[in-house]
Amino acid sequence: MFLKKVEGPRAVTLPDGSVMTRADLPPPDTRRWVASRKAAVIRGVLYGLMTQEEALRTYDISADEFAEWVGLAAEHGEEALKTTALQKYRQL
Repeated sequence: MFLKKVEGPRAVTLPDGSVMTRADLPPPDTRRWVASRKAAVIRGVLYGLMTQEEALRTYDISADEFAEWVGLAAEHGEEALKTTALQKYRQL
């Protein structure tokens, strides 16, 4: 079996005891960002599966967009990452 060489760990253990691997991350060509995919990228970065720079480059998202995802998730939970919930959780 061939394993692709990657920088960093292949798997991390989350605080709830579950294991997250690179296979749990969305595919690099993702264009439709649902809340669960956004949350997976956030968890991957926060728990050291990938760096923020690697995530921004891989998924072609801006630093501001990623920071907004993290802020919404931290303040309101994964529910706030839904596109339909933006008006409800957006700070004006």
